[in-house]
Amino acid sequence: MELVDLDLNKVYSYADYFKWTFDERVELIKGKIFKMSPAPNTVHQKIVGNLYIKLRLSLDKGPCQVFIAPFDVRLPRKSKDDKDIVTVLQPDICVVCDESKIDARGCIGAPDIVAEILSPGNNSKELKNKFEVYEESGVKEYWVVSPQDNTFQVNTLVDGHYISSRLMVAGDVVTSSVLPGFSLKPEEIF
Repeated sequence: MELVDLDLNKVYSYADYFKWTFDERVELIKGKIFKMSPAPNTVHQKIVGNLYIKLRLSLDKGPCQVFIAPFDVRLPRKSKDDKDIVTVLQPDICVVCDESKIDARGCIGAPDIVAEILSPGNNSKELKNKFEVYEESGVKEYWVVSPQDNTFQVNTLVDGHYISSRLMVAGDVVTSSVLPGFSLKPEEIF
């Protein structure tokens, strides 16, 4: 089966997604297929690596774990049954502090932190669709990193809605309400 064989107007579930064997990387957002960008560029990969290392070192002595894509994050709405899960994402980085959410296939339920490094071809997808899905699912912090602008924004979930920080740049310090004591200067990852 190829991606072109699928009806892009149909609503799919994780049960469908799990059976697909085509080469293209896709995500499901509310049952709809979104084709992911081709392999990320070098700048994107360096930022992901730098941010992962910074997080990994800060999480060394706590219950939280950090993961990098490809890593399926399944966001159930009704039940955790594969046929009922219609949103499956592969964030660039996610932090999960509840070990019961981690299984052999990735994460089931909202990670505590999701970080997306934007690519020129998918900015509107990250900023619109994923923002809404992460907010609805209860992701405590959604970090949006723009290599094009060298900016870092933290969206913090407060009473079910994200409150966005200002765009942080070189000279600023990024902190996290989820990870007390964590701090990052944006220039450390760019």
